[in-house]
Amino acid sequence: MKYRVVVFGVKDTSENIVEFIHNNICSVDLVITIHPDVLNKNQVSGFKGLSVLTEKYGIPVFEADSYFLTDDKTKTFMEENEFEIAISMGWQRLIPAYVLERFAYGVYGFHGNCGYLPFGRGRSPLNWSIINGDSRFNLNLFRYDEKADSPNIFDTEMFSITLHDDIRTAQYKNMICSKNLIKKLLKAYEEKRIVIRTESKDFDSWYNKRTAEDGKIDFHDRTRNIYNLIRGVAAPFPGAFALCGETKVTVWEAHPFDEMIDFSSYAPGEVVDVFDGKLVVRTVDGSLLIDRYECERELITGDILI
Repeated sequence: MKYRVVVFGVKDTSENIVEFIHNNICSVDLVITIHPDVLNKNQVSGFKGLSVLTEKYGIPVFEADSYFLTDDKTKTFMEENEFEIAISMGWQRLIPAYVLERFAYGVYGFHGNCGYLPFGRGRSPLNWSIINGDSRFNLNLFRYDEKADSPNIFDTEMFSITLHDDIRTAQYKNMICSKNLIKKLLKAYEEKRIVIRTESKDFDSWYNKRTAEDGKIDFHDRTRNIYNLIRGVAAPFPGAFALCGETKVTVWEAHPFDEMIDFSSYAPGEVVDVFDGKLVVRTVDGSLLIDRYECERELITGDILI
């Protein structure tokens, strides 16, 4: 079987891209995803089963038994079929060389940061950009090789990260720019004139892998850093959290409250007051208003978050 346009994906954003391509550009001939059982060994924030695409559009969906595509079922499938071009969206693992070599026009994916590749390679770049307080994001559509985030650039689009964005609204912007880049790539593919730029004057730097435990809030940190962490790991990611005694408090939404009111009689992390179920919490350099949190009990004035 020959598959012309293929999408690798495991998330709701992957489904969105498949529908966009299929409904607006050309037919998607195959979706490669992972079997739900793979989640037992891999954390995938925002996972979405994609078999529904077969029911909705008749698109074949192949479910690999390994997120690293090293299982025998996948190896056999790749050997027995032919492929032309693929787009990876939300696939957070390296795609092995034996798979890449099966695609006549290459496999393409997205990676971005505030600078230019190879600066900012690695994991969770959009989360890190918000957490680090970056105000712009360069989204690259690049051709995969066996290394992580190599500067094999097809094209780039830039968008702003404002103080009002959280990870989900930043994903919306990311998706808009991704769709613009996909249009350009598939047009170039149809015209058989895909041009890749490999030269770069920038330097290597890496974003480390993030885990749910990295969302722990330190109320001895600056308000801006706490705010950036909360919005950088908001849903669909696990969320920022603190402890009240031994009880976990997941903070989904918050924003800087005031930096002038004298809260020196309260400890950092202490709930100063509660209004409409929202918590005013002391920070080192001011205060934070926690708009929405999740806890097994209602927090009250005097509770301390650590």
